[in-house]
Amino acid sequence: MKLCFASNNIHKLNEIRPLLEPDFHILSLEQIGCFEELPETQATLEGNSLQKAQYVYDKFKVPCFADDTGLEVEALHQAPSVYSARYAGEHRNSDDNIALLLKNLTDEKNRNARFRAVITLVGLGETVAFEGVVDGTILSDKKGADGFGYDPVFQPLGYKQSFAEMNLDEKNLISHRARAIRKLIGFLKNYPAR
Repeated sequence: MKLCFASNNIHKLNEIRPLLEPDFHILSLEQIGCFEELPETQATLEGNSLQKAQYVYDKFKVPCFADDTGLEVEALHQAPSVYSARYAGEHRNSDDNIALLLKNLTDEKNRNARFRAVITLVGLGETVAFEGVVDGTILSDKKGADGFGYDPVFQPLGYKQSFAEMNLDEKNLISHRARAIRKLIGFLKNYPAR
């Protein structure tokens, strides 16, 4: 089955492809001829995820799934959440986002946080959404060189490494996106019988 993953983020594509292939052939936006910026104007992860998937399906008629992911920090009233990628501004710079996050947590004892991903699938007869969550804490300094986004300052609960210190296989065992993708896979594997 061919499915488009509605993301221009090569890191996300690299995370997701090993989880779904070879059962499903995952097409990038580029492979279906979509080169424009996808709309993300909703106030929730659920809303943005649906908006992106629906946009691609309506325009290109390819079954599609899209994710929206946010870092939710307890002491910051769940911010940055839906604004995670542009927390420090529209230029979407990860280093600036991390710097602002750490500044906003200066002297804060509560470092509890969670990554939450919502994946919405459109184009197979019904629209369905899947959520994945991983709890953790925000470190005071960056650790590790792998990963992307807030990975260098996010340490998942029960681990002594940040996401950026884990290799892709390790991260894919526990990440929020992997948890949502596993739910999507379960749905897709039962899809013909539905």
